[in-house]
Amino acid sequence: MGRRRAPELYRAPFPLYALQVDPSAGLLIAAGGGGAAKTGIKNGVHFLQLEQINGRLSASLLHSHDTETRATMNLALAGNILAAGQDAHCQLLRFKTHQQKGKNKAEKAGSKEQGPWQRKGAAPAEKKSGAETHQEGVELSVENLQAVQTDFSADPLQKVVCFNHDNTLLATGGTDGYVRVWKVPTLEKVLEFKAHEGEIEDLALGPDGKLVTVGWDLNASVWQKDQLVTRLHWQENGPTFSNTPYRYQACRFGQVPDQPAGLRLFTVQIPHKRLRQPQPCYLTAWDGSTFLPLQTKSCGHEVISCLSVSESGTFLGLGTVTGSVAIYIAFSLQRLYYVREAHGIVVTDVAFLPEKGRGPELLGSHETALFSVAVDSRCQLHLLPSRRTVPVWLLLLLCVGLIVMSILLLQSAFPGFL
Repeated sequence: MGRRRAPELYRAPFPLYALQVDPSAGLLIAAGGGGAAKTGIKNGVHFLQLEQINGRLSASLLHSHDTETRATMNLALAGNILAAGQDAHCQLLRFKTHQQKGKNKAEKAGSKEQGPWQRKGAAPAEKKSGAETHQEGVELSVENLQAVQTDFSADPLQKVVCFNHDNTLLATGGTDGYVRVWKVPTLEKVLEFKAHEGEIEDLALGPDGKLVTVGWDLNASVWQKDQLVTRLHWQENGPTFSNTPYRYQACRFGQVPDQPAGLRLFTVQIPHKRLRQPQPCYLTAWDGSTFLPLQTKSCGHEVISCLSVSESGTFLGLGTVTGSVAIYIAFSLQRLYYVREAHGIVVTDVAFLPEKGRGPELLGSHETALFSVAVDSRCQLHLLPSRRTVPVWLLLLLCVGLIVMSILLLQSAFPGFL
């Protein structure tokens, strides 16, 4: 029996590092590039139109936005504004979609850069930053807004960016260990503080203004503005009592399904050093108010590279450095879906199809859809079929019926049974 494979949704002409989904327009936004090295590998942000065609979810290249010499390593989305981490800077982009009224010369000239799912007649011509690309029926334009340097180490790199709940602020973290908070869209700095000794690996902003950061110094910290509220304590009471130090690789807030005010924090813990005998990685759910651990489960020996939480807080998506992709259910941390080495190389980002906007229409009969991108330039689709659940009352009724039937059969066979 062959290895299970996930459908390839799109292949870019450069390594992919970051992924976002716009539910209102049904857009999948994938970004990456070859950086400033003169290797001939371009840098860009690709806007893909998601559609249901013959009962299958497909993606076609709608617009290719050239980022010149800057590869995009991380993305955050707020409405139609993208925050793109490019080297030591954060670049804000605004995109708009319109119904196409006519064709221009550039469209007729065609383009050399086309993915395998490029729509017939589409012409995503490579142009200068902010250029438009036209496609039959739809056109999309991208505008460069503000840009600001967000990291100031000797080898500066913005590693993560995140919007707050109302999209008025964004927070950035990188190799210098500082968290910086900026107004949107002016990128005026409103807060700066040292959060970790060494690199910040991930950060998450909660709806109540609390900020969680994880870093290479093995700490995970909760902040209210620049004041330390508490640290997360996992290994002290965790499932592993070995001397192997663990660090937090990722952190994400998620809603509690059916509890409008409920909030969970999810973290991934990986061994700080790779040993000859691989140690397991762990997935932990925390109370979003007290930040006490609720449950922890092993998620295998493959090192986790990225984490995503679905919009409703029902599912967790994981990618690994060996290219595998998994979907877990959030309330029990049970694995529901797994494809080993789906990419064959490090998975750089995963994102769920949102449950609002065009999400339900695009999802069809499936319960959830997870997208993954990797250094292999591919974007893959992972679909979780709807689980056919039977209500508890129906199960009890069936059990009672079987018991009654068994008693009646025994009475007919053995009149003196009862």
